[in-house]
Amino acid sequence: MRLGAIAAAAVTALTAGLLGAVSAQAAQGCEVDYQVTGQWSGGFNANVEVTNLGEPVNHWDLEWTWADGQSVTDMWNAKDKSKAASAKASSLGYNASLATGGSTSFGFAGSWSGANTDPTEFRLNGRVCDGSVSELPHGATAMEQVAAMQPGWNVGNTLDAFGGTGGETAWGNPLITEELLQTIKAEGYNSIRLPVAWDYEHTGPGPDYTIAPERMERVAQVVDWAIANDLQVLVNIHDQMFTKELPDDRENVLAKFNAMWTQIAERFKDYPSELSFESINEPQFPTDEANKDAHTATLNLAFHETVRATGGNNEDRLLVLPTWVTNSEQPHLDALKATIDSLDDPMIAATVHFYGFWPFSVNVAGVTTYDEATQQDLENTFQRVNDTFVDNDIPVIVGEWGVLGYDYTRPGVPQSQQYGELLKLFEGIMHQAFEKQATLMLWDAGSYLNRHTLEWRNPHLHSYLSSGLTSRSGTASFDSIYLEKTGTIADESLTLNRNGLEFEGLWHGDTELAVGDDYTVEGDTLTLTAAALTRLSGDRAYGTNATFEARFSDGVPWQIHVITYDTPQLSDLTGTTDAFAIPTEFNGDELSTMEAKYADGTTAGPHEWTAFKEFWAAFRPDYDGSTITLTPDFFNAVRDDEPVTLTFHFWGGGTIDYTVTKTGTTVTGTPA
Repeated sequence: MRLGAIAAAAVTALTAGLLGAVSAQAAQGCEVDYQVTGQWSGGFNANVEVTNLGEPVNHWDLEWTWADGQSVTDMWNAKDKSKAASAKASSLGYNASLATGGSTSFGFAGSWSGANTDPTEFRLNGRVCDGSVSELPHGATAMEQVAAMQPGWNVGNTLDAFGGTGGETAWGNPLITEELLQTIKAEGYNSIRLPVAWDYEHTGPGPDYTIAPERMERVAQVVDWAIANDLQVLVNIHDQMFTKELPDDRENVLAKFNAMWTQIAERFKDYPSELSFESINEPQFPTDEANKDAHTATLNLAFHETVRATGGNNEDRLLVLPTWVTNSEQPHLDALKATIDSLDDPMIAATVHFYGFWPFSVNVAGVTTYDEATQQDLENTFQRVNDTFVDNDIPVIVGEWGVLGYDYTRPGVPQSQQYGELLKLFEGIMHQAFEKQATLMLWDAGSYLNRHTLEWRNPHLHSYLSSGLTSRSGTASFDSIYLEKTGTIADESLTLNRNGLEFEGLWHGDTELAVGDDYTVEGDTLTLTAAALTRLSGDRAYGTNATFEARFSDGVPWQIHVITYDTPQLSDLTGTTDAFAIPTEFNGDELSTMEAKYADGTTAGPHEWTAFKEFWAAFRPDYDGSTITLTPDFFNAVRDDEPVTLTFHFWGGGTIDYTVTKTGTTVTGTPA
């Protein structure tokens, strides 16, 4: 390549390595046209056009270096991530997605002195420009391999199950089948995380700690199926119970840990690079919290040394190292970064887990919406992992993500969060992962994909998972409009969250609602007219009368429900601490949260630091059964013979006070 000394010289480079959410074996490649458009003493301008030659991608980074110390001073239509003579341009939201044959351009201003010779090398997402379009080869960089895993899916609560006689099915899921993995691949996933419990009934006593052959071969069978169906596989030791004893029994714990990894590594050392290993799931050391990062480093270093020593393809296999308990706070990220730096091994990735801002994730302390604190926690988390690892060429796998309060076995209420607020969180997580280049692996223990029918339990929620890595979705301030049954219907307003998209209108089924007659938009304020709401609410039966959707220029339409309600009615009850289900006429409304206070205003029940109790752990609505149950755990934290005022908050906007008094195991309750 040769850049002319005068403006308008051009060069073209080919690179295999433009990666986004592509399959593990997808074709990759691009063409870069680099053109100096103006040059003067000490400065120059350049334009760069990127053309994708491979599979469609949803994020790109272009890197290059200069031999004579040139540097970028300004950049437009791309994000400048340059460091000194190493230049780096990162895609923006509007130009990140490139179809096969698609192009985008950006420009920059640069400085030079002495000479302005050609860049010495171009890389896209870490791969050297080599003039070809190819599949992910053996020898791909760690950044490339992790990018090609996006998105990933956990086969949770299956091979990691233990106890009882059910083995792999002990925790309620059926056996893993090749059809399951084919379904996952067909749904757009490119990798699986395979959590495995190797201990318990599967590993013999020391000093050999022999893993049962049938266990090893069952894991190998699943790995074989996955690779045959174009899925990368991340295998770990998921049972961390024995490693908790590391501070007090270091010699024996390390002997067992090393023996297990030696056997796993030996069994799979000839497997291709599509198989990677994760040292341990959520390492934790309750007897020595002060040195938790050091103990985590001990396990990670032992894992690295043990696996690499087995040779074969394990010499350069991707190895994944967690922070303490896969926590993403900065001190633990820094500790893991120091461990990775000490290894000087290019085939290492970092892993953390993310289940959202904890009060929102479980619905406690009154955090019932995707509020500023919840959003800031999300953005800060992904920014920290990006700054600590990705910007230093260490890829990041979010090995588990979701929310803690989500369980399909709950009757009628799988999530602790209001449904629309949960969708906002998921949309935000997908966007942050896309922006900060972190590969996501959804934790699914059966709550998302029904393993028996191989169908998604909530197809609408899954549509957010499917689209979130390639596009944003618009939302609104809420997903419901509550109309009081006995009240006069008036205009109702919501705030649109466009997320960089264009609002395209409202639809009820296949019918487009009319601007003016049915709704108006001023700025981001969407107002539904009284006439439209009257028509949509129909006979105004309790509950959801109609669902319409706000459509945007990309992503999943935002559903808005028209709900008729009246104030719920709670009845007197005498019960026990083990069985206290308050008869409740919900009248179309739904429960948001519950406060619990003694007469003096102090908090009652679990989590004494907040009056707002945890959804499902302390109280459980059953809309089909017309009850609100207070749990034994709630009463275990309530004092005898002291009345507790419960304030139930409903999404319709109202509150209802209810008084309960516990005497031994007997509980009485009455509306206040």
